[in-house]
Amino acid sequence: MRSLKTPLTQKSPRVQHSLRMMQPPTQSRAARHELRFPVTATCLITAIILFTASCGASLYKVKPAALLPAMPANSATANLGTISFRAAPLLTDEQSHELFESNLFLAGLLPVRVEIIHNGGEPVDLRKLRFHLHDAAGIEWKTISAKQAIARILKANGVYAYNPNSRRTFEKEFRAYELDVKSPLTHAERLRQGFVIFLSPKKELVSSPHGLVLTVDGLGQQAILRLS
Repeated sequence: MRSLKTPLTQKSPRVQHSLRMMQPPTQSRAARHELRFPVTATCLITAIILFTASCGASLYKVKPAALLPAMPANSATANLGTISFRAAPLLTDEQSHELFESNLFLAGLLPVRVEIIHNGGEPVDLRKLRFHLHDAAGIEWKTISAKQAIARILKANGVYAYNPNSRRTFEKEFRAYELDVKSPLTHAERLRQGFVIFLSPKKELVSSPHGLVLTVDGLGQQAILRLS
């Protein structure tokens, strides 16, 4: 006669099936490697795509120089006969961010927009032009190049780690605003404009300077423009 009791060392088929269902699934080392590889490869490809996409991007979104609006009608003016000058400083954070998406004043910089108008006659050699800016206290502000200005902008805004291509793009776009005084101005061209960048006397934050006077030398007659 069959015993109604199951030996303690022997499990019934139903119990064995239940225990198998409770055990976590196992994977071989090769299977786990196959699962990890697609994830790693996907992350690597994504990183490469993002890096490549950012290689040519500028550090700051610079507004194209060709889209620069007309100078204010009340800009300072000086007429020397053959040529005339108009000038207006950038005095607000809004203007700085609209053009360069960065705070130039924080870097101690004051860009002054200058227009040179050829009124007629022979071409004018601009290589001898010298720009001087004085404030109400009579202190002179030093002119600096676009390259020097960019270095100060990055330092003032704490930008130290960047893609070299991004910096080159930013330099190219920023320098498009620099006033060209290396080539003669002809009547056919008639008007040339750009920025002359000045550094504050103590290399400190620029904050609402008053009594600014721009003088232009090098043409035999001095041009004086009272900016504020």
